[in-house]
Amino acid sequence: MQKKTHIRKGDMVQVIAGEDRGKQGRVLEVARERMTAIVEGLNVHKKHSKPTTANPQGGIIDKEGPIHLSNLMLIDPKSGDPTRVGRRAEKDGKLVRFSKRTGEVIKS
Repeated sequence: MQKKTHIRKGDMVQVIAGEDRGKQGRVLEVARERMTAIVEGLNVHKKHSKPTTANPQGGIIDKEGPIHLSNLMLIDPKSGDPTRVGRRAEKDGKLVRFSKRTGEVIKS
């Protein structure tokens, strides 16, 4: 069973713990089974690649690594500050995410 997450692909997040604490970036991918996310430009590692037909030179490339979701906070689209995320049902019964800081619905 996969858990629902407070972070989705395309969200702007801030790292709250670890080596990249305080940095912000856009979520490229969320792995719900591992509860991790790959954030653009953060947790970058060097990866050695062999020469292939697509990359005949080979060499060392920079690649983003996964960050646990508990170490990420969503950036409030209105205020630009990190915020906690809640869920509530709209009048039509649809479940939406909202910012606990401002109370605004977060469009995804």
